[in-house]
Amino acid sequence: MRLDVITIFPEYLDPLRHALLGKAIEQGRLEVGVHDLRAWATDAHKSVDSAPAGGGPGMVMKPQVWGPALDDVARGTAPGSDLVSALPHLDRARHDELEGVAAHEYTEREEERDLPLLIVPTPAGKPFSQEDARAWSHEEHVVFACGRYEGIDQRVLVDAQQRYRVREVSIGDYVLIGGEVAALVIAEAIVRLIPGVLGNRRSHEEDSFSDGLLEGPCYTKPRQWRGLDVPEILSSGNHAKVDRWRREQSLLRTLEVRPELLESAELDNQDLAFLAEQGWPRA
Repeated sequence: MRLDVITIFPEYLDPLRHALLGKAIEQGRLEVGVHDLRAWATDAHKSVDSAPAGGGPGMVMKPQVWGPALDDVARGTAPGSDLVSALPHLDRARHDELEGVAAHEYTEREEERDLPLLIVPTPAGKPFSQEDARAWSHEEHVVFACGRYEGIDQRVLVDAQQRYRVREVSIGDYVLIGGEVAALVIAEAIVRLIPGVLGNRRSHEEDSFSDGLLEGPCYTKPRQWRGLDVPEILSSGNHAKVDRWRREQSLLRTLEVRPELLESAELDNQDLAFLAEQGWPRA
């Protein structure tokens, strides 16, 4: 996969070089280009914004800067160099490799698409979901347009549909200063699902939202810490009972925190019986 990010603050995207994303770069599974929007500004002050048409507060990012930037990125002719990993990892085996757990691969592939995907983070967009992350992890080329101020002139997004599949996306019901943080969130959610990036298939299969539920609590050594014990069932060695306990903890957390998710989750008879004991559905 290739990620390109257009922003007026390239330094903001340095986290794309770190941790799992950095390792994906080292493995050759990911390429990342970060581009300074001001490289396409033509005036002496390298301005990228102007007053909103019709008046009103704030500034709007100009189409005559964004248009050429998106054109060049789509063509692969944008200036700048690709990011490199912040810290080499290839000389160190990870836990899954030491334990002999095979890297996960997807058995299905989504239909190949001719146009790159353009993601525009905006509070006015469609809510981003795990389903989106899973679908977009199969993309070959994803571009982020990081807006600032009051946003990007809407004509840019209309025009971009000639070269991209455009998606306006929100990461929550709140407003950020710019699109960079949202781009980092979405990029991380996508990249961790690229085939081979996560070492253990179950790492993503048991994520929150992967089956419509929130993930339950997790524990590690020591068995007792500050007077608090790891649940006894996790030391039983009975994998069927452990799996059932984890499922029930997932159901319980979902019921307590996001009960609306239960309405669309896939629940079997055991799940329904357990939830009924907890008083669900509640009046």
